[in-house]
Amino acid sequence: MTGCVSRFARKRKGKRMCLGIPGKITEIYDRDGLRMGKVDFGGIAKEACLAYVPEAKIGDYTLIHVGFALNIIDEKEALETLDLLREIDALGAELGEEPPPGN
Repeated sequence: MTGCVSRFARKRKGKRMCLGIPGKITEIYDRDGLRMGKVDFGGIAKEACLAYVPEAKIGDYTLIHVGFALNIIDEKEALETLDLLREIDALGAELGEEPPPGN
């Protein structure tokens, strides 16, 4: 979900749009000297690097792009964005669009 080519990416003149996805930090730990965490994306948990957001704490929402937390965002904004992404996914399913291979 945090990859550049996600099920929401669309080709436009040979370019791809990359999305940052909001998630809630549920665990924080060090791995090989790097600050890492588990991030919940509305029921799907993934590991992410938290090095760029040293102020992050468990319970914070963060914007994740290709496995890296980029910034802390407020809960309202995170939940609204997740709802919009669910709507996009539902619309794609309604229109019969298939996700790209690997998603």
